[in-house]
Amino acid sequence: MAFELHPRLAADTTLVGDLELCRVLLMNDARYPWLILVPRIEQLREAYELDAEKQAQLWREASQTGERLMQEFSGQKLNLAALGNQVPQLHLHVIARFENDAAWPGPVWGVGTAQAYSSQALDATLARLRRALMLDG
Repeated sequence: MAFELHPRLAADTTLVGDLELCRVLLMNDARYPWLILVPRIEQLREAYELDAEKQAQLWREASQTGERLMQEFSGQKLNLAALGNQVPQLHLHVIARFENDAAWPGPVWGVGTAQAYSSQALDATLARLRRALMLDG
């Protein structure tokens, strides 16, 4: 089976690029620097379903992506989360947070209304992220 992105993730995000294991997506909410990593493995629901090598790769990619996101956006706190309550496909949220953001100090889920990127802001943010993460897109 070929890898397919869950329809909800596809609807809510834009492709940034691919790492060795994960697809990197930008959440369409301009209030936060918010990436989502999705291992490109068909029907994967839980991290424990990965072998030890792929689990380590997932953590490396999440850590490196988080570090670069924090550096690029001068974040104050990095949030990493894998909930999957609405989207069963394994995915990790990587979010740079700020003490003055819309949801601080709570989680970003369900707070206010997402602010979609304008076309121009989306293009600029994607270019910035691809450069920071060294991705082609």
